[in-house]
Amino acid sequence: MSFVERHGLWNESQRTAARAMLDEIARRGIEAVRFSFPDLHGILRSKTVAAAHVEAALADGVGFPSSLLAKDTANRTVFPVFTAGAGLDRPELQGAADALMVADPLTWRVLPWTHATGWVLCDVYFADGRPVPFAARELLKRALARLEGEGYVYLAGLEIEFHIFRLLDARLAPQDAGQPGTPPEVGLLSSGYQLLAETRYDLLEPALELLRRGLAGLGLPLRSFECEYGPSQVEVTLGALPGLACADAMTLFRSAAKQVLRRHGYHATFMCRPKLPNVMSSGWHLHQSLARKSDGANAFVPADGEPLSPVGMRFLGGLLAHARGYAALAAPTINGYKRYRPLSLAPDHVVWGRDNRGALLRVLGGPGDSRSRIENRIGEPAANPYLYLASQIYAGLDGLARDLDPGPPEAAPYDSQAPRLPRTLEEAIGELRRDTVLCAALGAEFVDYYCRVKDAEVARFNLEVSDWEQREYFELF
Repeated sequence: MSFVERHGLWNESQRTAARAMLDEIARRGIEAVRFSFPDLHGILRSKTVAAAHVEAALADGVGFPSSLLAKDTANRTVFPVFTAGAGLDRPELQGAADALMVADPLTWRVLPWTHATGWVLCDVYFADGRPVPFAARELLKRALARLEGEGYVYLAGLEIEFHIFRLLDARLAPQDAGQPGTPPEVGLLSSGYQLLAETRYDLLEPALELLRRGLAGLGLPLRSFECEYGPSQVEVTLGALPGLACADAMTLFRSAAKQVLRRHGYHATFMCRPKLPNVMSSGWHLHQSLARKSDGANAFVPADGEPLSPVGMRFLGGLLAHARGYAALAAPTINGYKRYRPLSLAPDHVVWGRDNRGALLRVLGGPGDSRSRIENRIGEPAANPYLYLASQIYAGLDGLARDLDPGPPEAAPYDSQAPRLPRTLEEAIGELRRDTVLCAALGAEFVDYYCRVKDAEVARFNLEVSDWEQREYFELF
């Protein structure tokens, strides 16, 4: 029996999709398939398999060094993987032993921007068939299963801000190599600040046209392409999808956008606030609702005079109660906390409002509106979508379980006396560790693992001498 059969890893839909995938590879003359999985940071790691070996790879998985699960954002190995238990009390990981990528055939795509190449997203397993407990996609699947046990399906739409620059110098000289390497030198495609200005959009259009064409064959629910407020800043929105499909779409979108544009001399970055003059921060606004399993209807649609249904209000209460705890998952980089500024269209207090873009949680819709939803404005576009969505589900479930009341909406969110969002990643990590509900839901082992990786990033940052320090002290003292 194959690895997949032996451990019962596919359902009937996946088995059918695998057969269709092999048929399409033969019919279209596909030469290679990328087997990919999202790591802790939501970055795709992959191996490319020649077409003749894809059937075997589908049946028995594709091995990779498990040390990839121990990396920080600079690709430095945080844990001592060559010691007993690999520093995580996990003998399966010691010595950088192999783990396995097992394809989810339902995610199969043919990549439009490269020659005769397919792509499939994978889940990650130990050699004995157990799912790796640190795998982000597995964590989201567990959260979705728990929500479905309560009778609901999670739906989310994506509103993604990011920057597209012209690549001037890729900085590929040997001395630019490093961990991390020297960032590229870039130029603007448009100057700011002109939100939705058509003339500015037309300056961005050559890059956005490449992006539209490159993404056209991926089946993503692309809704709009927009000129955002800042120079060289754009926004793309994706229509609502069920939870796992939504996270998969965000992962593929980010990777595809970077690949497509780089091939044509552009640099796309989902970094929240690049260190460039006059730049604007980018956010990732998550629009979310619940559908009842019983009839498929939106469970957030309110009665007359109410902002949301009772279910929606309790879910909103959970999102408020755990906002400081899930900040480390929604804004997982040191840079992401540079965005939380007053009067900046980014949140800085833990409040909700009715159609208020200064609030952390923006409630949209109304009686009879099937699109009634909660927009969470906390996220940065670099967030791991699986962890971001899982945190929302678990926070909302706690609101449902404890009948949490979000209180009245805030009309002046930047003047609120409510608690502030964490100011730094270090503060956010501490809040996540103290959030007993999120720790229990995500698993104490995962939270410890995640926070230790982020602690390592903070420690490296604290050892760097910044431009601010040089300006402040070098001449003065």
